[in-house]
Amino acid sequence: MNPFGDVPLRTLKGDDIPETLREIPDPPKKLYVQGDLPKDSIYLTVVGARKYSAYGKGACEDIIEGLKNYPFTIVSGLALGIDGIAHKKALEVGLPTIAVPGSGLDPSVIAPRTNYFLAQDIVKSGGALLSEFEPTMPAAPRTFPKRNRIMAGLSQGILIIEATKKSGTLITARLGLDYNKNIFAVPGAITSPTSEGPNWLIKEGATPVTDARDILEVFGFDTQDEPKNKEPLQGKEKELFEHIQKFPNKTDLLEKTGWSITDINIVGTSLELKGLVKDNGETFSF
Repeated sequence: MNPFGDVPLRTLKGDDIPETLREIPDPPKKLYVQGDLPKDSIYLTVVGARKYSAYGKGACEDIIEGLKNYPFTIVSGLALGIDGIAHKKALEVGLPTIAVPGSGLDPSVIAPRTNYFLAQDIVKSGGALLSEFEPTMPAAPRTFPKRNRIMAGLSQGILIIEATKKSGTLITARLGLDYNKNIFAVPGAITSPTSEGPNWLIKEGATPVTDARDILEVFGFDTQDEPKNKEPLQGKEKELFEHIQKFPNKTDLLEKTGWSITDINIVGTSLELKGLVKDNGETFSF
């Protein structure tokens, strides 16, 4: 029985590999993916300490909460600590999320085992698991730096929340600097060892983040006004908006929702009037 339901494991090669990864100095020759890689979305890698503080957990959750209803996909490493918190919060607020474990994607090797059910939730919610390792390869010390390069290369931005200066989290950040990605860091107390990494990155030019608006402004969103959806979405509006974030093409929406094209267009017009999406005819965009 497939623990990921009817979602098949696919292999990506050549032009099927995301362009952002094809552009890094050491691009993967192939990728395995379980689930869907969202299109027309800004990929934000969120990583941090395994031994996090209440401050780090709260910062992670508040920032991701502030990104909901914007076209972001949260990428992280399925690890204990901030990684798992980022994935769970993304699921909670309806943002797509991609997990890049330090292993292959066969259920027998996904680690840590405590996040095995989280991996299932990610795939079933319309997100994905992604790895360049053969499906049955277990995690090992040498696999994590390679995994970190995938997370850094895949995303348009990298957010660091709590990390010591010698941690794997800083490897991801340094790779992001090498790849000319937008680097974000949550500042912390100068007395805390897990603030050494983010505070150092800020000294090196990373954008300090105290709430989601700091990230939204870098990506060109106008944060001077109230959030785009002043009126809460209800019923079909909420359902369609959640689907559009994962499946912007109307042909895919017909299959995923079971609605008629007339219903999709009517509800889509309502979302467009609220400034949440743009109807381009065959697809929606943000």
